[in-house]
Amino acid sequence: MPEYKAPLRDIRFVIDEVLDSGAVYQTLPGYEEATPDLMAAIIEEGAKFAEGVLSPLNQSGDEEGCTWSEDGVKTPAGFPEAYKQFVENGWPSLSADPEFGGQGMPNMLGIVINEMVGTANWSWLMYPGLSHGCIKTLEAHGSAEQKAQYLPKLVAGEWTGTMCLTESQCGSDLGLLRTKAEPQADGSYAITGTKIFISAGEHDMAENIVHIVLARLPDAPEGTKGISLFVVPKFNVNEDGSLGARNAVHCASIEKKMGIKASATCVMNFDGATGYLIGEPNRGLNLMFTFMNTARIGTAIQGLAHAELSYQGALAYARERLAMRSLSGPKNPDGPADPIIVHPDVRRMLLTQKAIAEGSRAMLYYLAMLGDVVDRGDEERAKQADDLMALLTPIAKAFVTEAGFEAANHGVQIFGGHGFIREWGMEQIVRDARIAMLYEGTTGIQALDLLGRKVLGSGGKLLTAFTDQVGEFIAAHDDEPVVEFMDPLGRYKDEWLTLSLAVGEKAMANADEAGAAAVDYLMYAGYVTLGYFWARMAVVAQAKLAAGEGDKDFYEAKLHTARFYFQRLLPRADAHRAALQSGADNLMAMPEALFAL
Repeated sequence: MPEYKAPLRDIRFVIDEVLDSGAVYQTLPGYEEATPDLMAAIIEEGAKFAEGVLSPLNQSGDEEGCTWSEDGVKTPAGFPEAYKQFVENGWPSLSADPEFGGQGMPNMLGIVINEMVGTANWSWLMYPGLSHGCIKTLEAHGSAEQKAQYLPKLVAGEWTGTMCLTESQCGSDLGLLRTKAEPQADGSYAITGTKIFISAGEHDMAENIVHIVLARLPDAPEGTKGISLFVVPKFNVNEDGSLGARNAVHCASIEKKMGIKASATCVMNFDGATGYLIGEPNRGLNLMFTFMNTARIGTAIQGLAHAELSYQGALAYARERLAMRSLSGPKNPDGPADPIIVHPDVRRMLLTQKAIAEGSRAMLYYLAMLGDVVDRGDEERAKQADDLMALLTPIAKAFVTEAGFEAANHGVQIFGGHGFIREWGMEQIVRDARIAMLYEGTTGIQALDLLGRKVLGSGGKLLTAFTDQVGEFIAAHDDEPVVEFMDPLGRYKDEWLTLSLAVGEKAMANADEAGAAAVDYLMYAGYVTLGYFWARMAVVAQAKLAAGEGDKDFYEAKLHTARFYFQRLLPRADAHRAALQSGADNLMAMPEALFAL
């Protein structure tokens, strides 16, 4: 397994130089203490925990996996001890509300910590990771009593949280769910049903688990309009905050999975479990989007994490592994062969990994900072940030996980046959990465959300708000040192708008046209969006080099990688454009019976 080293220089580059977060947070009430120096100190401590505590448990956790018994789920050796240290060091409370014991730091800082922790050991992060969405849901929609009862323990990390949506007969189509909620005389509800694929639904790392559950009231209408949201603790909570009797919710089994084997993916049975309504009846799906959108950004981080870890492993191997001679002449004349990093195809894969990881980091940190503006900015500024988040969240979740999986596969390829062998750890990264394209809404679901709801559903307003921002950036930097990035970015930005209009017109005549175009449309949008962030990084790097400031090699590497992205990866958008323009007929014309022939 690659020895993870947190990319602290690149993290600081994005936070301080590209996003200028120190200046941004000075304008957001409550975040004034989030200075660059303080955030750097926190990030460095997070890096030590990720590298020293979690990374060594990544491969062993995969080998051991979780163990189910009637008494509960046992996590791999070292996992509970690592979680105890995580809690003692105060990491769960980093970005939480001080009213409930949080440290009140920006959500972006929490995302940075999650990136490092998740890259070191994604399976382990799954246990505390779902708590963040649980906390956000209760903060936004819980009653005063629910907040007081659950948030202090969740924020402290003494308890963890889950989201319980999926059932065997319904995955993304939540309108089909059957879990019932029967009103009780004391104002609680008896929750009955079975949920599947519940990450961290049962484990031995915290004393209580708080489940956020979707269920139907007896008089609920059919479909998604009849879903309500409930909080259901593993152990009931007494009025004084102490734990009471075990609730009627149990883990029936854990899944045997392709990857993230050290994360317990549970089948949860609710047998008349005591639950409490969150918010208004039949508004559960709307409220759950608080949790789901938080989880979607967290899932996008997984794509970045696996790209980064695979790149680190592949780069170290490519510099040491000797095979064949360079086509342009020996580069290691005193050795029997040249290191494989001299070969163009190996460099193609390494640069693809690097471009995906570093571009995704800039995109996701920006998205996290937008979330902080939504939380703390004035009404107009918060609305603008919320609109940008609405557009960019499905792009980030789907595109970054797809690209991250590609990067993970390149790592195996660079290792050659050794990449296929478990002891090197590269194949684990691929197995772990594969789930990211599935949970929190598949790539196809995110694509329909982007094209159908966010672009066409808003009449193009969400898209034009972003493309206007891109256009303003291009206009401000359309000069010789960086024109090589601005000209193509401008062309793709304009084409994105034209494509959107054309797809919308075709979809008005035939709704299948939107479905047929959706994934290619999202991938097109992803490549263009990542191009925008690479252009922003290139502008900063060019300015630093011109001024003779900082680490010359670092900034030159940025420009080289930006050129690679614009010349080798951004043109992939052209293929996606051609595919989506081909229409729905090549998908829908063949009769179903002919699929079997």
